[in-house]
Amino acid sequence: MSQSPHEINRLREQIALHGKSLFDRGLTMGSSGNISQRLEDGGCLMTPTNACLGRLDPARITRLDAQGRVLDGDAPTKEHFLHRAMLEERPSAGAIVHLHSTHSVAVSCLPDINPCDCIPPLTAYYVMRVGTLPLVPYHVPGDERLGDAVRGLAGQHSAVLLANHGPVVAGKNLDAAVYATEELEETAKLFLLLRGTNPRGLTPEQVDELNARYPRD
Repeated sequence: MSQSPHEINRLREQIALHGKSLFDRGLTMGSSGNISQRLEDGGCLMTPTNACLGRLDPARITRLDAQGRVLDGDAPTKEHFLHRAMLEERPSAGAIVHLHSTHSVAVSCLPDINPCDCIPPLTAYYVMRVGTLPLVPYHVPGDERLGDAVRGLAGQHSAVLLANHGPVVAGKNLDAAVYATEELEETAKLFLLLRGTNPRGLTPEQVDELNARYPRD
């Protein structure tokens, strides 16, 4: 099954709308950050390389087939393999958002965070939308080995944090992926504000209850 050109154009416009919103609120800057959307035929839409999310032209957003070949639009982001790894490992995910958002990147640079779960469960909505957040070891941006590193974690986690780089977040659709990315950034800010204060987080029982009631994708 494949979507109609009209539906694909609507999805392109939705990507551009979300990209502008993220950019305008300072969650990404310059030409950093990228977004992808799964298509029904196994391909995906993806923001182009060197594109500013605040000024996306929907017609130039890349469309790839199921094998990763460009069908139309500009060349895809150089981090296309991150998106493909997440989408392949998470069949229920419909979209991926990767940003260089300030507070999330700041957490990724800390030397003493738990690499299995970078941010503790401080709030219910963080657990509901992000869950546990493992740290992916540092790789040079554009290094395709980073895709393999992400692939090893994506099957069990809907979000990962790239060391000294930023988050990669999956959602059942684009709205969900964006909301989860926003929640991650706000919780990263809380985490940094609360460092050294021994904050009260949610208990394991409270986390289990939220995970059972609100599956992410």
